[in-house]
Amino acid sequence: MSQERTAQLIEQKLSALEPQFLRIDNESHMHSGPATDSHFKVTLVSAEFDGVRTVVRHQKVYGILSDELAGPVHALSLHLHTPDEWQTDSTIPDSPACMGGSKHD
Repeated sequence: MSQERTAQLIEQKLSALEPQFLRIDNESHMHSGPATDSHFKVTLVSAEFDGVRTVVRHQKVYGILSDELAGPVHALSLHLHTPDEWQTDSTIPDSPACMGGSKHD
């Protein structure tokens, strides 16, 4: 599956949460090994998260993307916000540089 296709599939599936904001960053190029469709950062704002603890928000997304996590997606960084949280702070944090594999040499 191509990188663009995996990102599109993630976007399509996460539309079930009716996002007010959704950004999917393919960060595969930042990790050791060949750049594939394996590492993604998702920033998602949804009213579905109102009153929902962080761990449950993550579990919802993991459930929606279970097929991708069992297949091409090796790592998924999640930044999940309610609309009020996003209005207070809409910062998307930078991901750290990979130190695994050959990247630390």
